[in-house]
Amino acid sequence: MRNNQVNSPSYDNAGFHHEEGRPPPYSPQPGMYPHLPQQTSSHVTVNTQLTSAPRTPPHTAQQRGPKRCSCKYAMCVSVCVLVVLAVAALLLWYFLYYQCLLGKSCGPGGRCLSPSQWCDGVRDCSDGEDEAQCFRLHGADFLLQSYSTDRRSWMPVCAENWDDDYGRAVCELIGYRRQDYVTYSQISAGSLDSEGYLKLKPGSSSGSQIKSDLVHSLICPARAIKLQCIECGESSAAPSSRIVGGTEAVNGAWPWQVSLQIFGRHICGGSVISPYWILSAAHCFQEYSDPDVWRVKSGDVRLSRMTSGGKRVHRIISHEHYDTETSDNDIALLKLLSPLTFTRTVKPVCLPNFGLDFSAGSRAWITGWGALRSNGPSPDTLNQAQVTVYSRETCNGPQVLNGQITESMICAGKLQGGVDSCQGDSGGPLVAKAGNTWWLAGDTSWGIGCAWKNKPGVYGNVTYFMNWIYGQMQNN
Repeated sequence: MRNNQVNSPSYDNAGFHHEEGRPPPYSPQPGMYPHLPQQTSSHVTVNTQLTSAPRTPPHTAQQRGPKRCSCKYAMCVSVCVLVVLAVAALLLWYFLYYQCLLGKSCGPGGRCLSPSQWCDGVRDCSDGEDEAQCFRLHGADFLLQSYSTDRRSWMPVCAENWDDDYGRAVCELIGYRRQDYVTYSQISAGSLDSEGYLKLKPGSSSGSQIKSDLVHSLICPARAIKLQCIECGESSAAPSSRIVGGTEAVNGAWPWQVSLQIFGRHICGGSVISPYWILSAAHCFQEYSDPDVWRVKSGDVRLSRMTSGGKRVHRIISHEHYDTETSDNDIALLKLLSPLTFTRTVKPVCLPNFGLDFSAGSRAWITGWGALRSNGPSPDTLNQAQVTVYSRETCNGPQVLNGQITESMICAGKLQGGVDSCQGDSGGPLVAKAGNTWWLAGDTSWGIGCAWKNKPGVYGNVTYFMNWIYGQMQNN
């Protein structure tokens, strides 16, 4: 997490190599730089010269009469009309059904549903996709919202007739375990209640069909719901604000930071997001994708003190559209074989709620056991550093990262250099504080050198991946 520049650029946060010494919630679109096929012009040659009898001299009168069409010409016209109709029908099927422009499909090329069929409490997709992500948490206050099929918008949920059983059911639908549920309380929806609320019908009972029990109401006799599905984002020790190039962290300051190891050797970082789930970077698992070789170590800032077995990994889920060339969609989830036990030094970080803004100029923190300079030694003690989040426009400037930052990435560091993540920090957290809560804004992805001027670090944009993350937690 320091500087020490070298003469030629190199991509340092590349994870482990064997040779080295160390709704509806619409699916996000692909990265900004898809590989488009080269267009080639297709020329159709049309013969404009008619072959006919010799022209009659101008002074010779020509007899006029009704025009006659040959059978061959009529057949050609008919074939052309049929071809045009077939192409039009194919295009209509492709854009209206396969691409489902007027609604949303059950997976790529699956059944096309109208907007009124999403989040209506009726399972229309075979895997229940249409009813899977119909609740979300909004802002730093964890305001519960549900998608209104009739209004086609997200609306706050009224607390009238609500109880903890409903809270547990909704948290499970979002992607958390019922046993991790914390509580609910009542808060003001503020300006988000401009279209009214969704509230429970009288006599409703909690369960997986809770969505069908919510009806639109312009008023709410109670207030809106603040829902806490998991206790997260709490630090036991405040970090020092006097950060220049990175300093050693103390136990409890970053309790979600874990070390991902192979045969007792630190390879990448990761973040605890629930007792069973660790969030990291996809590039960490390209060479070693077998869950059995990985161990997750947690609970201490010093690697030398985390010598016990650690947690075994049950499954590694890398993003299906991770691009090894551009580092687009560089995110992965690890599901543990057995859950972590939360303590003062082992706690989850909060996944970002909808509406949280990690905009340009925001202050954030990076942590890791990565090298202290390019190709330099790695520390035994966890290091921490404060960085600045920059806009995508700034990061994509020709003097900075020259158009390499897609919407699946966040760029953060110090443009003047001196503060950055480095080799071995890959997969680790980029966190920001809003209210009294720490939120996971990014996972360490890649960089050019370490702490170079005008070369800030690049992180996976966790906010961009929230539908994907919760989808994996629900289905696995």
